[in-house]
Amino acid sequence: MAKIRLTKSELKKQKRGLKRYTQYLPTLQLKKQQLQMEVNKIQSALERERDAIGKYREAMYKWIDVFGEEVAIRGIFRVKKIRTTGENIAGVDIPVFEGIDFEIEKYDYLRTPLWVDAGVRALKDMVTLEVKAGILAEQLELIEQELRTTSQRVNLFEKVKIPESKENIRKINIFLGDLATAEVVTGKIAKAKIQKKEALAEA
Repeated sequence: MAKIRLTKSELKKQKRGLKRYTQYLPTLQLKKQQLQMEVNKIQSALERERDAIGKYREAMYKWIDVFGEEVAIRGIFRVKKIRTTGENIAGVDIPVFEGIDFEIEKYDYLRTPLWVDAGVRALKDMVTLEVKAGILAEQLELIEQELRTTSQRVNLFEKVKIPESKENIRKINIFLGDLATAEVVTGKIAKAKIQKKEALAEA
């Protein structure tokens, strides 16, 4: 704890600081709660997306194995654009998935197996799931980072700044109180001496 000046001006400064910390702390605590709720929500959504990816991939591999024909489906289409919008959660700007624009190459329907159409659709669905999961992971990282910062501030206010200000105010009040008492005592002693001197002079 830094050394403080035991003065009235310092007392005012410490009281102003304490008032500011106590007023701002509830806002920080509310923000922390909101961020934690958002983290829980995004984590759940991300788990659902990852489960869906796992199940979809498993199902897709099963039916691809049935046909056993090698066709470069991924060469038939490509991701043209990933569309996202922005959203602000408790002061944090995060990306939100909107959709994907795919570009499909023309292919010979007579020379490619019948299942290729379904395969292209399945891969598009798989890519969409993976992109959505990636954006959710990005959201989670941004929100968790802000949650860590906010938690540090809450701890700083609760465990350091507010107790420190209260202790400083207590010390200054004690010192100023002792100083006032000493001034009263000194004043009484001086008054008593004057009265004694006046009494002696009259005698």
